[in-house]
Amino acid sequence: MHIGEALVLLGGGLVAGGVNAIAGGGSLITFPLLVGLGLPGVAANVSNALSVAPGYAAGAVGSRPDLAGQGRRIRTILPTIVAGTLCGSALLLFTPRSVFDVVVPFLLLGAAAMMAFQNRLRDLAGHPRDNSPRKAAVLLQLSVFFCGLYGGYFNAAMGVLLIAFLALVLDEPLRRVSALKNVFSAVVGVTTVLLYSVFGPVNWAVVAVLAPATIAGGYAGARIARRLPSEALRRVIVVFAAAVAIVLFAT
Repeated sequence: MHIGEALVLLGGGLVAGGVNAIAGGGSLITFPLLVGLGLPGVAANVSNALSVAPGYAAGAVGSRPDLAGQGRRIRTILPTIVAGTLCGSALLLFTPRSVFDVVVPFLLLGAAAMMAFQNRLRDLAGHPRDNSPRKAAVLLQLSVFFCGLYGGYFNAAMGVLLIAFLALVLDEPLRRVSALKNVFSAVVGVTTVLLYSVFGPVNWAVVAVLAPATIAGGYAGARIARRLPSEALRRVIVVFAAAVAIVLFAT
């Protein structure tokens, strides 16, 4: 790896870590960079997943104040998101990626629409506070399993989907939902690290350069997200999700 390539990866990692912590989708910055450096698709995806995982953890640390009182919820959901991530990782390692690549942009557009029309959807489906505890628990478990499945398979823009689904099923301010997203993203990251380190074609030189940058960017991004008003944060997420979907359609 040349010094110029390393500098490009450092810059991309800083931006991606910040984007992941604020809105999700930073991998849509780093993944094309790795492909541009000549890594095959699966190797780029696997190396990218390992590289951004520490940034997710840094984002979770940076958003700790908004995690207060959510410990029980996190413990309840952890096994489900790990199970979803394992299933998604197995799909990546053992099946063709072509079909899922077609679906990804539509998922992101759907997530953007869910965020943009969240209040209207709540009027149609019922506000989270009106759900019975059993229904709320089931909806939450299904949401995080699906997002874990997606994150284990493709990873890019997983945070957008997580925020969209969690904001729809939880009666919480968006900054607390974003903090929860950072924790779950970190769990997905750790799970994929363990799997891909053993079974995936990892480029460790790339990981060594990119991972520290995503840590710094993730911590800074989480601090920024805490200061954004809920409506401003929602608009950032919607715009970014739509832009990423358009880019994926174009490619």
